[in-house]
Amino acid sequence: MILRFRTVFYREVFLLLLVLFSFQSTFGQTEDSTAKVINFRGTASVTNNGFSFIPAFSLGKPAAIFGFNINGGKRFSFEPEFRFALQDGRPWSFIFIWRYKVINQKRFQATLGSHFPAVPFRVLAYETTPEVKNTLAVSRVIPFEFTPNIVINKNNSISLFMLYAKGVSDDAHNNTSVIMLRSVSTIPLNKKLSFRINPQVFLLKLDEFKGTYIASNFTLTSKKTPFYLGSTINAPIKSDIAGKPFNWNLSMGYSLDRKLIVKK
Repeated sequence: MILRFRTVFYREVFLLLLVLFSFQSTFGQTEDSTAKVINFRGTASVTNNGFSFIPAFSLGKPAAIFGFNINGGKRFSFEPEFRFALQDGRPWSFIFIWRYKVINQKRFQATLGSHFPAVPFRVLAYETTPEVKNTLAVSRVIPFEFTPNIVINKNNSISLFMLYAKGVSDDAHNNTSVIMLRSVSTIPLNKKLSFRINPQVFLLKLDEFKGTYIASNFTLTSKKTPFYLGSTINAPIKSDIAGKPFNWNLSMGYSLDRKLIVKK
């Protein structure tokens, strides 16, 4: 079972990296007034601790994460994310995010979205004679989100993220809701280096359980390289939801941002 997971994992990692590098070399043709521009962004990262702000969706082990953002216009985007455990190569979660900007102004945007589908995986043990074997089980949830965002300037913004998820499988929480106040600040360290900080405070409800948390993402990027360093922290202020009292990770990633010009 583990060997099969690893084979599938390395094959899918290779294919995803191949897609990233092919876009790196083929995107960015000369733009003209009759062409349609498709924006493509992609990231590939590894982390020592894969966790989610929703504890039930955390892995708690080293992980590889691949994310994409495909935007064919100013309003609509498709942002799938694929997460894998590094130790055995098994899928951790697949999330297919669709977003649409219902308001798209210079200083204010409001975005509606759905994670359809959102598929977290987990390992179940079952007994067979004479040994215990593992199999993958899939939980199914359908989340919807709404995000108003205020742009203060090119380096600072503040937003309110609201998410509701309905469990559609027996093992998933029936009702999950998140209300999160967050900001993003990019601090130029010099001409090449910049540091981004994304502090957040949020309320999480899982059926009858609830908790308030503080969290933040930190990212160090350079204009000279597509590689970046990142870290995430998360801690409960007050919570009756099972989970670690403090969670953190370190990650290293590769990113690209390209435009595909489709001539009409």
